[in-house]
Amino acid sequence: MTTYSGTKEFEGATFVRASFKGATLRFSDVSGVTMRGVDLDGLDVDSHDLFFGSLIVNGVDVVPFVDAELNRQFPGRELQRSDTVEGLCEGWVAVQSAWQETVEGTPPDLVDAHVEDEWSLAQTLRHLVLATDAWLRGGILRMQQPFHEIGQIFTGAAEMGFDLSIFRTTPPAYEEILAVRAERQGQVTEFLATATPELLAEERDDPWGGGDWHPTVGDCVRVILEEEWAHLRYVRRDLALLREASPASP
Repeated sequence: MTTYSGTKEFEGATFVRASFKGATLRFSDVSGVTMRGVDLDGLDVDSHDLFFGSLIVNGVDVVPFVDAELNRQFPGRELQRSDTVEGLCEGWVAVQSAWQETVEGTPPDLVDAHVEDEWSLAQTLRHLVLATDAWLRGGILRMQQPFHEIGQIFTGAAEMGFDLSIFRTTPPAYEEILAVRAERQGQVTEFLATATPELLAEERDDPWGGGDWHPTVGDCVRVILEEEWAHLRYVRRDLALLREASPASP
């Protein structure tokens, strides 16, 4: 199949009686796309930024319904937007409990397995180490070099000019991943235990650079929670598919 990468040739284009059956779009901008009289059977849309905009289906914005259903599936997820210390603490406890259940319930043969181009459980835990490093250690605590070398950087970071030399090029052992992950989880727990409303309101710099947005400390904590819930959903989705493909796995 043909792959189109880094192109803008389809912006503003019109497709009539065209077939996109089985096509895959990754890290692409489909904002403002209009579809009329289309067959959507089996259409699978996954967007981390879905809740910052709208998705209109047959004249109905379905984003609030998707948000409510995910909150039902993941109790405590709604607290990722909390603006109180108590709410953020409660949300952190909830998402860590959910992660513990997933990690402990994943058989060893699926730890490094992945679906197509998605991350494995091991890679996802490494990315959450990175997220904690960026938003707690870098953003909130203002450490000059906050990153652990096993962190899993996001796709496209090199093209954006980020220095990747601090990260390991060979995958670490799963036991090391779990140890570093536990350490970072403990750091978030410790920070939240002493946080105050005044501290949450303090401004910080965006740890990924740029001067357009100066998040508060509370914003940084909410990003950590969003990352935790989003990647938990991804992992549970993929593990379910992997278990279907490997019936022998418990």
